[in-house]
Amino acid sequence: MNNTVILIPSHLRATRLPNKPLLLINNKPMIVHCWQRAIESKIGDVYVATADEEIAKVIKVVGGKSILTSKEHKTGSDRIFEAIEKDFPEKPKNIINLQGDMPNISPSAIQLLDKFMKNNSYQIATLATELNSRKDLENKNIVKVETKKEMQINNFENALDFFRLKNINEENFYYHHVGIYGYQYETLKKFISLKRSDNEISRSLEQMRAMDNNISISVGLTDSYPLGVDTIEDLEEIRNIMKND
Repeated sequence: MNNTVILIPSHLRATRLPNKPLLLINNKPMIVHCWQRAIESKIGDVYVATADEEIAKVIKVVGGKSILTSKEHKTGSDRIFEAIEKDFPEKPKNIINLQGDMPNISPSAIQLLDKFMKNNSYQIATLATELNSRKDLENKNIVKVETKKEMQINNFENALDFFRLKNINEENFYYHHVGIYGYQYETLKKFISLKRSDNEISRSLEQMRAMDNNISISVGLTDSYPLGVDTIEDLEEIRNIMKND
């Protein structure tokens, strides 16, 4: 299988915002907005990988496909790997893991990641966007990515670090990390086999498992600025942003 498949991991047990995927934005569940953005990218098949029947039913109502997974997974990557092992006898060449809490991600951002994956050698690929302000750099709810070189739109550089808060090295460059990952199947399989690292656990950032095991992450700059919804304040902000969509 030479195409790209998009999987959206989703569950109902977020501690900061319970039942997050089913919360309504414009009278539509958040997970449905994310699924629609993936469909609009026209890259390939889209599946929601979920531990919860309630999410699967919502996706079925809009004509989408879901794969039920274990409730025990600690990360989205673990969840999508189970879905691939369970439902894909022929493994896809490229796999995109799109987080289910970014309802306003641009389909063009997903297309940018897919284009890079199809045309370059890589281990893991992801996206970032410009930080709006110094305040964003100091906001622990915003995940940042650090690079050695300044990035340009549509270009990819190697990530040096991912973090929520840290002492800044003024010689390097910092961006707002976008919660989307691209893998080849064998890299994802290797990633899943690794023990969760201390940095992954302490920062609550699964990409640190890769960084701590010398798996390189290529990061590309997009002008899309999706808001990840983690708190009730985020939810109200995204409802305001998307009220005319």
